[in-house]
Amino acid sequence: MDATEETTKKRERQNNILDRIIDLPVGYLISHDISPNFLSYFGFACSIGSAFFIAIGAIHFHVMFAWPAAFLLLFSGIFDIFDGAVARKTGTESKTGAFLDSNLDRISDAVVVLGLVYGGIIDFLHGYLLLFVVVMISYTRSRAENEGVSMKGVGLMERAERVLFLFFAFILETWIYFLTGLILGTPFSLFLPFVMMIYTGLLLFTVGQRLVFAFKKLRIVEAK
Repeated sequence: MDATEETTKKRERQNNILDRIIDLPVGYLISHDISPNFLSYFGFACSIGSAFFIAIGAIHFHVMFAWPAAFLLLFSGIFDIFDGAVARKTGTESKTGAFLDSNLDRISDAVVVLGLVYGGIIDFLHGYLLLFVVVMISYTRSRAENEGVSMKGVGLMERAERVLFLFFAFILETWIYFLTGLILGTPFSLFLPFVMMIYTGLLLFTVGQRLVFAFKKLRIVEAK
């Protein structure tokens, strides 16, 4: 078993643990007849809200008011998990729902990047690169699965990991900006741009992981 396959197995075990953790809230949503599509739209609305607060520089507001961008982004990721779990448990999984969820996820990724650009955290070139890489992460999975290769759990930075990374980056940026301004008199504002470079590198690495995994599996299939 190579490193990529080992990572995939590990991701599957993590997903099983996650399923057990979210059983209670998912059960609550089901008991109140909340549909998977409603959860998808609600998560999408949270992403738009997060992008708006990023764009207006809310991350650098006073520490008491700087949290909406980070937490709305986190909520978008949580509801993205909930919609699929509710669909599976209620037997309402459908191609239409999966198509809707996938497209809302991509638009959510895009509006957050636009928020980062408009808010001056990254420049337009960096924003373009981020959009390209996010699309490629999704496209490589979609194209490989069209050829019969299961890509579930393949790649370091799937959407949940991307949301968590940005959530913690925003939280740290808020505290660093506030504390350095309080202690030094001048807030330090280079932390988040630097972290976004690391983030972009991790996304590029994920694209590479998926390409390598897909090529290996397709060669095995073609060799039979």
